Amino acid sequence: MVTYLRLAPAATRTEALSDAPSIRVVLADDHELMRHSLRQLLDGDAGVQVVAEASDQAQAIKLSHDRRPHVLVLDLRLQGGSSLETLAVLRGQAPDTRVVITTMEISPAFAQRAFEVGAAGFVAKDLADSELIDAVRTVAGGGRYAGPRVAHMLRPLLAASL
Repeated sequence: MVTYLRLAPAATRTEALSDAPSIRVVLADDHELMRHSLRQLLDGDAGVQVVAEASDQAQAIKLSHDRRPHVLVLDLRLQGGSSLETLAVLRGQAPDTRVVITTMEISPAFAQRAFEVGAAGFVAKDLADSELIDAVRTVAGGGRYAGPRVAHMLRPLLAASL
């Protein structure tokens, strides 16, 4: 369960990443302009490198398997099926790749479901410029990330499930 903006990353994962030149990311979004914008944002950070882009679910799975990125940034509404169902496939194909879901539709139910099926982060696209790099760094380090707006919306759902 996600109960806070950022949870402390696992020490061993953080130490392993500090030796690497950068956090490798595969970016999956079916809108070319959005992919381009997110890539510029991520590549603008010295510690992050986008190693591949996907425009549909099949490409996202294949590139995650082939490139073994630290993080897959995955659009919730990607062509080719439900991104949430794709998480199960990704767990088998690329078990070490952590997933940050991005979306234009902020719904606490979607966010809760994303975390339940294996996402490590959830970011609203309209806040990507201020949250995505933090999300990528947090999940690459072994933590979980939900921005303040998403975390606030999740609190009632999390309290009800306790």
